[in-house]
Amino acid sequence: MVKSKDVRVTIILECTCCVRNGVNKESTGIFRYITQKNRHNTPSRLELKKFCPYCYKYTIHGEIKK
Repeated sequence: MVKSKDVRVTIILECTCCVRNGVNKESTGIFRYITQKNRHNTPSRLELKKFCPYCYKYTIHGEIKK
């Protein structure tokens, strides 16, 4: 069976603030969201402003490589 090239792909968004500063002593890890994007409409990496419970604020979450 050949794997089809779907237009919509599943991506993982990771908090850039947690990654850049390392993990704080009071936080337990790095927060990630799972979502989908349209490959034809958004060929570049996706960045969204989402809430990070470890930073306790809205930060930019960037698409990471699977």
